[in-house]
Amino acid sequence: MDENQDSKYQIELFSTPKGLYVIDSPIRIKILSLLREKERKFDEIVELSGKAKSTISEHLKKLYDEGIIDSRPDPEDARKKIFSIKSEYLGELSREKLFKEDLKQYVQTYLESDGSPFEFFRLLFQTIRVSLISQGLSVDPILHDAGVQVGETLYPSLEDPDETKFMENIARFWKSHQLGRVEVKSIEPLVINVYDCFECKGLPFLGKTACAFDTGLLKALFSAHYKKPRKVTETKCYATGDDYCEFIIE
Repeated sequence: MDENQDSKYQIELFSTPKGLYVIDSPIRIKILSLLREKERKFDEIVELSGKAKSTISEHLKKLYDEGIIDSRPDPEDARKKIFSIKSEYLGELSREKLFKEDLKQYVQTYLESDGSPFEFFRLLFQTIRVSLISQGLSVDPILHDAGVQVGETLYPSLEDPDETKFMENIARFWKSHQLGRVEVKSIEPLVINVYDCFECKGLPFLGKTACAFDTGLLKALFSAHYKKPRKVTETKCYATGDDYCEFIIE
């Protein structure tokens, strides 16, 4: 089998102190996807990758030498190592352009609007993003990390020990900044719907959720509110053909 078939994305981008690294090996991409979830022992990586120990050992050494991963002795057996990722994951790059989108339609949409500064900034954001996507480049990890940083900075101005009031503050902020209309669909599990989403409404159909910035923003806000890490998953999105965006906070 062609090893390129082992990976959904043929190329991934990582940033290290040594510079930008382009990873195009499906085996390395698999290893790094496992390490982005959590640190893992060598035998665990071998088992989950389905590759021979010698193959995994060779790729781990290259990734370590390039400064993309790190390792530490296994406290249960000093002869073995536990591996972790130390580089910053920047995004995915496909060798094939995902689609061809006429960017003029975004400008035309703005011209047909009321010409507000908000609509112009939406135009800028979506034009840049569509341009990148049309070239096969996904920058979702960067947008997600940016959302986390904004959320951590924003939290003190929205915090409230009362969960209902806290979510009301979030909804009020989204509305006042024209980020969308927030509704709480359920409490257990906590599900939030966003209508007229700034980040993705107007994007072409992508076949996958696109609100990486909002996901990071909500993750930071609710992690700070509950004082423990929270996972946020987007299950519906305008970019998948839905009429709103849905986020589940776990």
